[in-house]
Amino acid sequence: MYRVGVFHCFGLRGLQRDHQKALSWFSKAAEKGDSRAMELLGEFYARGVGVERNYTKSYEWLTQASKLHLYSSYNGLGYLYVKGYGVERNYTKAKEYFEMAAENDDAGGHYNLGVMYFKGFGMKRDVRIACKCFMMAANLGQPKAFYQLAKMFHSGTAVKKNLPMATALYKLVAERGPWSSMSRWALEAYLKGDIGKAFFLYLRMAEQGYEVAQSNAAWILDKYGGKKICIGASGLCTDAERHQHVHSLWWQASELGNEHAALLIGDAYYYGRGNARDYGCAANAYMHAKFQSNAQAMFNLGYMHEHGEGLPLDLHLAKRYYDEALELDPAAKLPITLALSNLWIRKNFANSFFVELIDSLPNAYPKIDMWVQNLLFVEGNATILALFVSLVTVLYLRERQRRNVWNMAPPQQPDALQPVPAFI
Repeated sequence: MYRVGVFHCFGLRGLQRDHQKALSWFSKAAEKGDSRAMELLGEFYARGVGVERNYTKSYEWLTQASKLHLYSSYNGLGYLYVKGYGVERNYTKAKEYFEMAAENDDAGGHYNLGVMYFKGFGMKRDVRIACKCFMMAANLGQPKAFYQLAKMFHSGTAVKKNLPMATALYKLVAERGPWSSMSRWALEAYLKGDIGKAFFLYLRMAEQGYEVAQSNAAWILDKYGGKKICIGASGLCTDAERHQHVHSLWWQASELGNEHAALLIGDAYYYGRGNARDYGCAANAYMHAKFQSNAQAMFNLGYMHEHGEGLPLDLHLAKRYYDEALELDPAAKLPITLALSNLWIRKNFANSFFVELIDSLPNAYPKIDMWVQNLLFVEGNATILALFVSLVTVLYLRERQRRNVWNMAPPQQPDALQPVPAFI
């Protein structure tokens, strides 16, 4: 009954939003002793949602929910005492309720406690404690806490003034506005198979600066191309202009911190996908992703330094990038170890058979039969190749054994889920 009420309340599972039906289902669930339904009834009566506003009934339902140890309901009771709604205003009791909610990791409790300290309600004003409360609330996903922290970093209140941090926090708040629901509509359209509608919705959000929407619009345009998306006079039906638009969306996303988008741009330039091959542009894109601590980008930069592709030939710098990639992503130990082995061979056996073998691999596929024949029938090559394959096999088996031991370790018990704050 509670879940049906939630579906009606938020318009989920294909249902139209209907607060009166939601209220009816929550009432039935509350009669069965569901504390979550009791809390939402308290919120409905406090806000006047689907029913006439009644703070007394709101207090009664929240009290019943709190007796069943639904900690987020303490936050609602504290709010009523702060405002004096349905009860006599009492800052001491409000603080106690907010503290009980906060002690049980309720985001609303942390936030409202921070507001009391920030404004000095019933106590001496303390912006430092308020800042700590807002940070705790923000870590639990409270949007209003992000806004308060943004203002603090903007003005230098209780923290060192930091305009880039303030800007990032303001952006987080802006992206949680009601207009962000367009992202949900786009996802629903995609899941229903309406690719064109999903693309246009993501594109509209991309123009508003949503990094996720920019990435999704680029992915849809790159994956489906002209098959399901053809915009006619806009020019996106041609492959060249479509790729140009995809790259533009990737650049926008990468500028907002999406290192995967920068990596895709680098790959497009490196392999010549949608544009002429340009190792210099590829290196610039990989460098952009590298600054965001992307292990794959560091590996690619190491490879380009090793072969002098778009970057100066520098084996020492190549090794540094390989080492940094391994440090960031230990799961990539096998390919990075092979790359380091290859690098060691290049440094110590220049112009040898091994270097010729490695350099011939990229061009081997189109003429594989001739390549194998030339490789095996040169005197001594077969023995050296066998040793090299044995080394690769040993490395692979050791890595596989390590992962099996790791997977056999007993899993850790996940933390219990905390109730979602419902009344702030």
